[in-house]
Amino acid sequence: MPVGLSAREQKNVDGLVESRRKISKGQTLFDSGMPFRSLFAIRSGVFKTSLLHEDGHEQITGFHMSADMMGLEGIVEGEHRCDAVALEDSEICEIPFDRMSDITQEFPVMQHYVHRMMSSEIVRDNGMMMLLGHAQAEERLAAFFVNWRQRMLTRGFSGTRLILRMTRQEIGNYLALTVETVSRTLTKFSKIGVLFVDGREIRILDTQGLTAIGKGQALANTDHPVEKSPRNQAGHTDPCSGTTTRKCSSRSMR
Repeated sequence: MPVGLSAREQKNVDGLVESRRKISKGQTLFDSGMPFRSLFAIRSGVFKTSLLHEDGHEQITGFHMSADMMGLEGIVEGEHRCDAVALEDSEICEIPFDRMSDITQEFPVMQHYVHRMMSSEIVRDNGMMMLLGHAQAEERLAAFFVNWRQRMLTRGFSGTRLILRMTRQEIGNYLALTVETVSRTLTKFSKIGVLFVDGREIRILDTQGLTAIGKGQALANTDHPVEKSPRNQAGHTDPCSGTTTRKCSSRSMR
């Protein structure tokens, strides 16, 4: 929630929360097609959102952490367009949308907050579409870690030590890469000294170098630029747009 609220405004905002719920690892928060009634603010934990293709293939559209809000994609058509599943034991606050509408009209700071979140979703979606459309494997994975680092920093956590709650297969699904390509690229990053990899623990050793790779540039301060891998041609849905399936605006590289 935004900072700078008066005591009265904070009281009204607190009144928005209908319930606080603990969601166990692997538990579904909402399913695609479920009626939209509430937004969900993550207090702790990590979630993934995904679409299910007609052939049964899952397409991950985003990873969401504390301070993120989920369910925005359901506003347009009155039903959720994604599945949301907890990747670890988590806690959420449920905010009925009809009450949210009332308070955003009464308090402009809240209205600005909601609009900013919606705008951020669009910016992230566009960025991911560019990444998947033009970037090589190394660029995609480097950009993913740079983005995750930035999200951790904005929440007051370490930006150099990342504990991933998603599997390599889930990362690959999100970035349209095979799990073998993800593992091979992590090994390469470790060898050239930008990352230290120990299972799901990732330590960023060279932020500048990792950022350069994510932008498609040679690794900074080294005579060994990262090679370009052949682009993975595995089919994927446009991020959160559901171009070949259904609309979802929860693509999150926050």
